[in-house]
Amino acid sequence: MKTTPFTHFHLELGAKMQEFAGYNMPIEYSSISDEHLAVRQKVGVFDVSHMGEILVKGPKALAFLQKMTTNDVASLPLGKAQYSCFTNEAGGIIDDLLVYHIEPEKYLLVINAANVEKDWEWCVLNNSENAEIENISDQVAQLAVQGPLAVQVIQKLTSINLSEIPYYHFTIGKVVEVEPVLLSNTGYTGAGGFELYFSPEYADKIWNALFEAGKEFGIQPIGLGARDTLRLEKGFCLHGNDIDETTTPLEAGLDWITKFLPEKNFIGQAALEKQKQKGIQRKLIRFELLEKGIPRHGYDILNQHNEIIGKVTSGSFIPGDKTGIGMGYIKTDYAKKNTEIYIQIRNKSLPAKIVK
Repeated sequence: MKTTPFTHFHLELGAKMQEFAGYNMPIEYSSISDEHLAVRQKVGVFDVSHMGEILVKGPKALAFLQKMTTNDVASLPLGKAQYSCFTNEAGGIIDDLLVYHIEPEKYLLVINAANVEKDWEWCVLNNSENAEIENISDQVAQLAVQGPLAVQVIQKLTSINLSEIPYYHFTIGKVVEVEPVLLSNTGYTGAGGFELYFSPEYADKIWNALFEAGKEFGIQPIGLGARDTLRLEKGFCLHGNDIDETTTPLEAGLDWITKFLPEKNFIGQAALEKQKQKGIQRKLIRFELLEKGIPRHGYDILNQHNEIIGKVTSGSFIPGDKTGIGMGYIKTDYAKKNTEIYIQIRNKSLPAKIVK
């Protein structure tokens, strides 16, 4: 298994470790519930150095990205990040990603850990524009500092005024005498905070500085277990569960990052335009159980007549109030907010309602 520059910290802290995307990653340190609430109420630090990064540069960079991604990169100003995805010819989601506009003719793509090799091969295969592309995944360490107190912690370590960086914007500067560090007002928790990108050689220095600065705020290290419950509570998709190559952005409710522009013509655009015209047959919904239970990936979703209308793609319970929540694809006719559905959990059909 691969390791990140922070693996020795996880082991020293006694984290429960497990393989994820080829890396030895921390799943939990204390408990998923405790870590989930720490991020919602205070501040937590995630090691996300397993994520992938691809640099796209040169005069053909924009043309390449307009073809490769569904969102409109031409509308992306310097210093801003954009949520997007790669789609195949059929419109299926190869991966979801962030596009950072670093400099004129220079972009950074941040991709999912499990898809790094596949995404890189897809980029190489389709680079008929001869854009300058480079897989720099092994040259980047990343920490996500998330929670309502995250900004106060990081602000102690930098002269950059973090309050002046809006959501989905970023800047590049100095943190604890380390430069360059990319500070991005993004995250996968819905709790606020920043993601920090920097050279792996400074991993110890930045980790130690964050935890020293965060002592007064009750800072905690957070594992992948709570990362999953936090993103699920917010309703964020997980590639491989809620979106994959068999699902389209339109079915996943990601039409807002799918720009049908005559000058764009991204891979899969024709298939998605056809699907939009015809209408989608299924839709990704979020739901809450009305009785106690935990929905899991693969469970059937039923209507009031006990007919299968879909399947759960992600499910858990919200730590704190123990409400069972989940996401899943169901037939479009049933996908309206507040519609009552049923989740087949073992031999029981538990009622649930569709929520925003």
